[in-house]
Amino acid sequence: MTAPFILHIVPRSAWETAQSAGSYRGDTLDTEGFIHCSTVAQVLGPANIRFHGQQDLLLLRIDAGKVRSEIIYEDCYDSGDVFPHIYGLLNLDAVTEVIDFPPNQDGSFSLPSSLRG
Repeated sequence: MTAPFILHIVPRSAWETAQSAGSYRGDTLDTEGFIHCSTVAQVLGPANIRFHGQQDLLLLRIDAGKVRSEIIYEDCYDSGDVFPHIYGLLNLDAVTEVIDFPPNQDGSFSLPSSLRG
């Protein structure tokens, strides 16, 4: 299973740092060996579990075909659901859209209108 584009949730400050650095490594490349990503159908799960209520987040829309590092779809936590993981740096030219990703008033997240349908 592969998707034409994948998504990654990132704090605005980390994305600004990546733009200065020329590539993005995320907060898990060094500790877990990959950058966590999701498909559109999956993104709200991690958003609502790991980022509940957090402000100043962005969603990176990534053209999977332009990512230079290897993307491997792997089962997270033996859930039966495979998530895309980028095993290496994310080249910035693979990011086709940067979308503001604010939480709802109750702290939960909803899919941005540009990704619906």
